[in-house]
Amino acid sequence: MLGVLTVFTHRFGGRPIKSGAVSGVTSFATCCRMPRFMTKPCVQSGLQRTKILKEGTKIMLALLISVMVSSAAVAACIVYDAGQGGAIAAGIASFLITQFLIGLIVRKQVAKVQNELQEKLTNAQKQVNRKIQIFQTKPGGNIKQLQRQIESDQKAVVTEALAFTKRFEPFKKWNLLMGRQIATMRLQFQYQLKHFEEVDQILATRGLLKGPMMMEPMAIAMKMARQYKNGEMEKLEKTFKRHIKWMRGNRGSLLYGLMSWVYVTEGESEKARQLLVKAKEVTADETFSRNWEMLSNNKDSAFSNAGLGEEWYSLYLEAPPMPKQQRMRGNGRSGRRF
Repeated sequence: MLGVLTVFTHRFGGRPIKSGAVSGVTSFATCCRMPRFMTKPCVQSGLQRTKILKEGTKIMLALLISVMVSSAAVAACIVYDAGQGGAIAAGIASFLITQFLIGLIVRKQVAKVQNELQEKLTNAQKQVNRKIQIFQTKPGGNIKQLQRQIESDQKAVVTEALAFTKRFEPFKKWNLLMGRQIATMRLQFQYQLKHFEEVDQILATRGLLKGPMMMEPMAIAMKMARQYKNGEMEKLEKTFKRHIKWMRGNRGSLLYGLMSWVYVTEGESEKARQLLVKAKEVTADETFSRNWEMLSNNKDSAFSNAGLGEEWYSLYLEAPPMPKQQRMRGNGRSGRRF
């Protein structure tokens, strides 16, 4: 199984930037477990309140600075007798300008860190692609050895990227949504590492400013895949219906493919066929047309989402086909090409 760099787009500080995750080659052997703290109820409650207070202080920092600048502007207008209208205008203008300047500075700092992360992932993917190309053109290569090597390389890269997300933590005090954006990145990296217990914990996080952002199809698909694996069919269908209505064109292809695959796997081919009718109309994807035709002819075993490419296989619901080596044409005895 060969992986590629899947690029995800989020918004940091109102500006679209990219983050990446490298899909695995074979299953990773380890699975991290989050520590569980045993504390008395009263102590635990006090710690939670302290944590909430600290988080609230961080979140309010940018707002507090803007309010202070605005108050200073209003006070100056009062001292110099600029009138009520002037004081109000100065207060609003100074507040907005301060917010804009803080946002601009934060976005530039976030972009620097993000570009560094993106460069690490891009360089790693180039190395993986180079190894794949060499393998495909070199006869007699050991595919299992290649799998182990690429798996090890990709695991190291994704693990490093996961640790790298800590560098975004300081920006939480300046950006209300930074906590959710960090959670979204960690969700994707943990999923690529097959640390599904941690993935489930991230998805179960509650709070307006804490949980991952379900805006991109890949993040939504990861949530649906975990709900399926956990036997939560009702929640899975609700997640699909809640998000698919906001997907325009082929943005919903992965979600349609996943939901129809679940129906077929669960023996509900008619539901899958009806869903594929809409998927064909909305996305115009040949994969759905083919799958609809197969189900209409009672050929459920021929159902395949291979046409969705690496995005589909990165959910780890099915294994992708093995890469093929180029055959060498030539004399069998001399080994020469012709």
